[in-house]
Amino acid sequence: MAKTPVLTPRADDFPRWYQDLINKAELADNGPVRGTMVIRPYGYSLWERMQQDMDARIKATGTQNAYFPLLIPQSYLTREAEHVEGFAPELAVVTHGGGKELEEPVVVRPTSETIVNEYFSKWVQSYRDLPLLINQWANVVRWELRPRLFLRTSEFLWQEGHTAHATYEDARDFAARIHRDVYGDFMREVLAMDFVLGRKTAKERFAGAVNTLTLEGMMGDGKALQLGTSHELGQNFARAFHTQYLSKEGKQELVWQTSWGSTTRMVGALVMMHGDDNGLRVPPRLAPVQVVVLAIKGDDAVLAKVREIGDTLRAAGLRVQVDDRTDTPFGRRAVDWELKGVPVRVEVGPRDLENGTAMVARRIPGGKAPVAIDALAALLPAALEEDQALLLTQARERRESRTADVGTLEEAVEATAAGNWARIPWAVLGEEGEAALAEHSVTVRCLVADDGAVPDADETPGNVALVARSY
Repeated sequence: MAKTPVLTPRADDFPRWYQDLINKAELADNGPVRGTMVIRPYGYSLWERMQQDMDARIKATGTQNAYFPLLIPQSYLTREAEHVEGFAPELAVVTHGGGKELEEPVVVRPTSETIVNEYFSKWVQSYRDLPLLINQWANVVRWELRPRLFLRTSEFLWQEGHTAHATYEDARDFAARIHRDVYGDFMREVLAMDFVLGRKTAKERFAGAVNTLTLEGMMGDGKALQLGTSHELGQNFARAFHTQYLSKEGKQELVWQTSWGSTTRMVGALVMMHGDDNGLRVPPRLAPVQVVVLAIKGDDAVLAKVREIGDTLRAAGLRVQVDDRTDTPFGRRAVDWELKGVPVRVEVGPRDLENGTAMVARRIPGGKAPVAIDALAALLPAALEEDQALLLTQARERRESRTADVGTLEEAVEATAAGNWARIPWAVLGEEGEAALAEHSVTVRCLVADDGAVPDADETPGNVALVARSY
């Protein structure tokens, strides 16, 4: 009789496979309130690693961390018309506190542009105060009608950057720098994610922004997922909150602003972009545990050797965990580590000791081979870098092979129905075609220039629209 698979095969039911993997790899559970989630220790360790690396990159731009309140007066949101209209369906509003009805309802923050500007307007007085570059790591609440763990939850964790600049050009360039050098570089170099850098259409841009830059990734089933966004806010919020400064020429001027964010959705993207039918495949540069050393049996000599190997590999700069829980069957432990996507398993039993070798299983390319124990510290760092590069190559090849150049709306719909992306000239599609795509559950993910670069201007005839079904 064939063995029942641990996970639903991706080809059979991709959403079910995703839910199975989130559960069995112990990443998260559903919270007690619909749309919320409890992030379990292993899932949170992935987020912590993302957070630490991103935080360093954000600070390298000169941005400083701060914190703003969770509760925002409802009147703040009404000051910027597009902003409140865009977020109104997602707001959670508090009307009572301390056993009494509040004089003014407060909103649980869906994002912080309004409250940030309330304080920017106090902190910015002169051109000498600019640029003002602030980031916060926080949670936000957006009431989600169709929740899915990590991808769409009513409460999620994120970082949100907010900046004020003296000129349009300075703000524009800073938003592009975050888009390209912080988000893009991090996702490519650490998460091994392939993506397209582009510009949102007017219909898809952030509520209250004049321009939204996005990173769009293809998941294992061919659907698109927005991985992060960077917004040029122009002077919309500055005008609403009177955020202005005295220029060198002695004139009162409105600031130009940006905001940008990335969320725990990156954990879901990691699962869907790199996972396979056996579980997660975690990029080695991200992995909280790069190598797990397993004792196959509870033999004293074996236990001593796996602990010694663990110490040796740590001294070589690797993140290592020793699994000497021999009261749990070896097969079950091996499957659990495979589900969690740890890049390398080093397995040691009595026979391995006799031969002076260990069995090395590489999660990303697959396969096992015996390796001399004395050679592990020298060989594994290079193997991990090979596996990091392989994940990125596989993701890029999937996107390139599943993206079709089309010339009509009908061809675009047909391509996306087959689980692919489509590229179509914006001059052919236009706003009418974009609206028509929505009837087929297809959206314009972004606009790119003919050469694949981020376009300099919105929706010009030379731009290409990248369309797909999405999460």
